[in-house]
Amino acid sequence: KVPKPTKDEEEGVDTGDGWDEWSHGKALTKPADQLELTEAELKEEITRILTANNPHAPQNIVRYSFKERSYKPTSVVDQMAVHFVLEGSLLHQDSDEARRLRAKEECGLQDRPDSVASKTDKKEPKLTNQFNFSERASQTLNNPLRERSCQTEPPPRSIFSATANQWEIYDVYVEELQKQEKNKEKQKAIPSKKDNEKSKKKMMLMETQGDDFTKVGKASKIFERMVNQNTFDDIAQDFKYFEDASDEFRDQEGTLLPLWKFQYDKAKRLSVTALCWNNKYQDLFAVGMGSYDFSKQGRGMLVFYSLKNSAFPEYIYPTNSGVLCLHIHEQHSHLIAVGFYDGCVAVYNLKEEGLEPVYKSTAKTGKHTDPVWQVRWQNDDMDNNHNFYSVSSDGRVVSWTLVKVMLDASCPQLVVQRLTFHKQIDYLFLVGTEEGKIHKCSKTYSSQFLETYNAHSMAVDAVKWNPFHPKVFISCSSDWTVKIWDHTINTPMFTFDLNAAVGDVSWSPYSSTVFAAVTTDGTVHVFDLNINKYEAICQQSVVAKKKTKLTHIEFNPIYPIIIVGDDRGYVTSLKLSPNLRKKPKAKKGQELPKGPEVEIAKMEKLLSLLREPEQNAV
Repeated sequence: KVPKPTKDEEEGVDTGDGWDEWSHGKALTKPADQLELTEAELKEEITRILTANNPHAPQNIVRYSFKERSYKPTSVVDQMAVHFVLEGSLLHQDSDEARRLRAKEECGLQDRPDSVASKTDKKEPKLTNQFNFSERASQTLNNPLRERSCQTEPPPRSIFSATANQWEIYDVYVEELQKQEKNKEKQKAIPSKKDNEKSKKKMMLMETQGDDFTKVGKASKIFERMVNQNTFDDIAQDFKYFEDASDEFRDQEGTLLPLWKFQYDKAKRLSVTALCWNNKYQDLFAVGMGSYDFSKQGRGMLVFYSLKNSAFPEYIYPTNSGVLCLHIHEQHSHLIAVGFYDGCVAVYNLKEEGLEPVYKSTAKTGKHTDPVWQVRWQNDDMDNNHNFYSVSSDGRVVSWTLVKVMLDASCPQLVVQRLTFHKQIDYLFLVGTEEGKIHKCSKTYSSQFLETYNAHSMAVDAVKWNPFHPKVFISCSSDWTVKIWDHTINTPMFTFDLNAAVGDVSWSPYSSTVFAAVTTDGTVHVFDLNINKYEAICQQSVVAKKKTKLTHIEFNPIYPIIIVGDDRGYVTSLKLSPNLRKKPKAKKGQELPKGPEVEIAKMEKLLSLLREPEQNAV
């Protein structure tokens, strides 16, 4: 029923009670679409998920632990909630079971003999009060509830206490001072004057080894390596086990898999000017830091990295002048020869403490007057003294011998850029110049060159002998070319144009026909002359930024990886895919020959196709 409208409502005044409009004394109802929407909402099924968890169950129950001697929270919470418990035989009068029980009672009364007289005055049974009654019943004893749990006996404990006073601390310091004085007396008892310096160094080493900080430092270094290997476990797995299966479908082409990236925060603005692997510890390599921009010369750095820890260098030696070259001794791997931009050469010893080199040239000992571009260790002389060669833009090739003072012997005057010594012929070496020429020199003839090759139109950036074939060497230049030479022939055997300035080139240690080069556009080029004599089998960009220039490249002596340095101070390690280190397949029932003779024959076969008949006969 609709209530009768008031006077205000008839006049169209909004009273705010829900009656907004009137027409002929009847209220307007809701629109039909709203009614349908309400019915649809009523028919909508709403699903609710009920759980057996008791919302009122406590979640912060604690129990005492005898093992840990403290209260511990209990994770198991009883979720059962009892709302009603009924013990007895009470039945509702309207239930089926009550009717059946009532019927049985009536049948029992009729069967009794004295029930005949009562049939006449039969009365309905008296209903028991359902709320206030008492009945006879027997109940068994309910066992009390018990929780299953186990507790261990508390371990035996003892209380230890001690006091430390100033006298005890003083006695410990006195004992330590007495030990140091005894060590000094032992060192003074040595009569030899020559061994005084060595004995002092040994004493300092013994003191540092006995120092707790040194022991902690060694343990922390091992722990740091373990943490880094766990952090970069996926890279370590790729380095050890991953082989790119897609090489089978690339038509003898290969790829480079990026592994670790080595960087040091204090060397970000320096360029990588030199790379060299350690032959004894194949996971360790040295990096020289400096600058090729001669208008921005300043400090440099000598850094050693290990594949076991890519997060931080193993050794760091800051230098006042930029490092341009370095070389690690093949037999004595702790000795590193370094050449600087200011013309000095130095030798660092990793076994010695301190950041300064153990030997360094000066103006008195005949240091170079221009930047040193290359240093190379040589075999020990007749007196078993270590010696190395250095070349510089001042036009000198200098031999340095490690004695009390450094001695030098200069070669012919030339504008020297790069230097490399022959692997088998000790006296033979090659020198690259800024003019683009390569000179073949000998240690026994210092007055003239044995041969001159018009190799490049710009400065020679690298020249290196082949590690297998005694006649072959390779060179690269900023004129975009890489050339392979037979030192008995004046013209190159192979010439490759890489479409950018070539920063460095390196022969592989596992094949005489494989070499790699880096260009200033950030690309690594890998060649295998035995597979393709005209093009690279891998051309891959390995830098993130386009303006980054690659400066140097080196193959690892035993592992199938290369390291690449750039002008931003980063060194990137890359793994060669199977096609880049592919070995020839053996025929069924035959074994492939192994050894350097096989590699020499492989290169000789390629050279014989390019030589003239007369040269092959020679």
